[in-house]
Amino acid sequence: MSVRKTILVLAMSLIGSSVILAADDKQKAAAVSEQDGKYVDAEGNPTFKIQDDGTVDWYTFSGYRRYHSDCHVCHGPDGVGSSYAPALANSMKNMDYATFLSIVAEGRKNVGGGKENVMPAFGENKNVYCYLDDIYVYLRARAVGDAPRGRPPKKADKPQAAKDHEKSCMGS
Repeated sequence: MSVRKTILVLAMSLIGSSVILAADDKQKAAAVSEQDGKYVDAEGNPTFKIQDDGTVDWYTFSGYRRYHSDCHVCHGPDGVGSSYAPALANSMKNMDYATFLSIVAEGRKNVGGGKENVMPAFGENKNVYCYLDDIYVYLRARAVGDAPRGRPPKKADKPQAAKDHEKSCMGS
């Protein structure tokens, strides 16, 4: 087989095997159902609900708080990135829910171009893994442009389901 044909076959197999994620946007992130104050999109992924007056659902507010207690040190305030780690408000546009969970729980190491980036695993940190959905919905709201920078001005009350989950997960 010629070199040119080999390259063509290789390129076609790479294109055929790659999964291209369409960027998340406001329409895809729209809440279609709610249970106990927790919203999901049409695909069943956790999402947010922000009222016209700026009131965010409890889980988005909780995600803001949890993000700023553990994640902003590397990823910058409001997910805008830093010289140390990428802007999650951008990378979340092309990251699905399962990938987010996997990266946060297991960590990730990227080496290339003379630079090494390491995302530590947070799978055993209760302050993170007990609130993974919350962090996800907050960052998703930032990524699609519905949540402005800074602390949400208003929040919904904490649902009993959130209290129960927190008690169960944190062991208190």
